[in-house]
Amino acid sequence: MKIAIAHDYLIQMGGAERVVEVFHHMYPEAPIFTTVFNGSRLTDNLKDADIRASWLQKIPGVKRNFKGVLPLYPMAVRDLDFSGYDIVLSSSSAFMKSIQVPESTFHLCYCHTPMRFAWDYDTYMERQSNSGLFKRLLKVYMQRLKNWDQRTSKNVNQFVANSSVVKTRIQNYYHRDSDVIFPPINTARFSSSTSIGDYYLIVSRLVSYKRIDLAVEAFNRNGLKLYIVGDGPDRKRLEGMAKGNVSFLGRLEDEEVTGLMSQCRAFVFPGEEDFGITPLEANAAGRPVIAYQAGGALDTIIPYVNGVFFQHQEVDDLLKAIDEVESYAWDIDQIMGHARKFDEQAFMVQFKQYVEQAYVNFLKGG
Repeated sequence: MKIAIAHDYLIQMGGAERVVEVFHHMYPEAPIFTTVFNGSRLTDNLKDADIRASWLQKIPGVKRNFKGVLPLYPMAVRDLDFSGYDIVLSSSSAFMKSIQVPESTFHLCYCHTPMRFAWDYDTYMERQSNSGLFKRLLKVYMQRLKNWDQRTSKNVNQFVANSSVVKTRIQNYYHRDSDVIFPPINTARFSSSTSIGDYYLIVSRLVSYKRIDLAVEAFNRNGLKLYIVGDGPDRKRLEGMAKGNVSFLGRLEDEEVTGLMSQCRAFVFPGEEDFGITPLEANAAGRPVIAYQAGGALDTIIPYVNGVFFQHQEVDDLLKAIDEVESYAWDIDQIMGHARKFDEQAFMVQFKQYVEQAYVNFLKGG
């Protein structure tokens, strides 16, 4: 079988890009089609990949401002050529599920979520600093984008959702069924530590919908140390509201992040995510998680096994959860054992078998 991989864009390395790394490991000969990529940001695991970008790659400055060409993405993915491939695996949280493939080609979409900036526009934009007029104009465009997104969902032969909440969104927005296969975690990267520090930890892109501001407000109030790893457009605002006990460390190498995870008191996960790989990575390092009780965390957090929930995105609720995690005697082996259920080796076996069976069904016309 001749296989191609397709991913929205390779500009920032997050959870979805970790999945692409595993796809590349599974199918190393498969080229990776994308709209635009930044070679300096690629992880070592993708350095040897055959990456084929759309014509967006030639636009000056697009790597720095890839969101600024938003209206062009539908045309860019339409123009990608998948002739000659038996299977295309798309990894999509935005545009790539809408690619067009020949009728004889099987298109399986591993969906991280239907595009949140379109389907949940108000939540996505409510803390953005753009003008009211810009937001209103953009909302009009988002309605057109939703119509396009729904229409092109028919280009997918089989959907796989990365979590239960995403399965529900696929059903609600695209009126399509899907199977759930949780994303892979490279648990071998992590090990526990006998020396626990005096800080809590967040590892995240700094964008408003991830609600890092909620954690900053909570730690401003309790005075405990909070380390925030990552960067993004919301960083300046967050730094402006943070007190001295909250430290912004920027982007760090994987080795530095794994060290911080193994010694943090707990990992803080204040937003509603589609799945959430970083909490399980913290679990793989033996540390508990404090998570907002929504989204993908509902699939991965078991109270008093590998973390605690807080029910409402309010400072008082988060402070109460911090007190809970401090007062509980955590079993490190139990936490790490839970994380291993999501290990990438198990994912690769399950996903490869799934793809092969789905392709057989496609050939039979099922």
